[in-house]
Amino acid sequence: MMSTTLFTAWDYEVSILEFVAALTSFIGVWLGTTGKRITWPWWAISSALYGVFFYQADLFASAVLQIIFILAAIYGWKDWAPTGAVPGNMSIRNRRNLVIGTVFSVAVLSPVLSNLGAAATWSDAFLLIGSLIAQVMMVYEKYESWVVWFVVDLVGTIEYALLGYWFTAVLYAVFTIVAVLGWKRWRDSLSY
Repeated sequence: MMSTTLFTAWDYEVSILEFVAALTSFIGVWLGTTGKRITWPWWAISSALYGVFFYQADLFASAVLQIIFILAAIYGWKDWAPTGAVPGNMSIRNRRNLVIGTVFSVAVLSPVLSNLGAAATWSDAFLLIGSLIAQVMMVYEKYESWVVWFVVDLVGTIEYALLGYWFTAVLYAVFTIVAVLGWKRWRDSLSY
């Protein structure tokens, strides 16, 4: 039933699974821009749904990432205050280390994905590593998480469009714009 076509868009059949995953994901990301704690259950639900979707699409790194998102959602729910996020910033040293770690991790993971026969390698590896970093930064309420989300969402938009997953590609394009809004909202409320 979840792989049943709900509607067709751009000659692409949007399944019930992809539509519900996209809808819950959008709600979770939008709530994240407001810093509301209720964002985390939405992240968990959308991650479970997208985990199934990505596994069916042979995007193994993206599927595994959803498990990490679910765990992060549990931690974020527990760690954020009931009133929501209190953004802070990262040190320049931590920013530099994250960039170096990202490049190294993507370089190591890409050949592994290639050997597994994944539908995408470099871009899916970056989506896994970049999303993991952005999610951890978000759990720790770092405003820079939105900058990382911007880049990750831009790469995701391109990857899913090239693979023909148009509905998810459009969702990621919207996420790219929402990341700018999230960055601005969190930056404006930044506690130094």
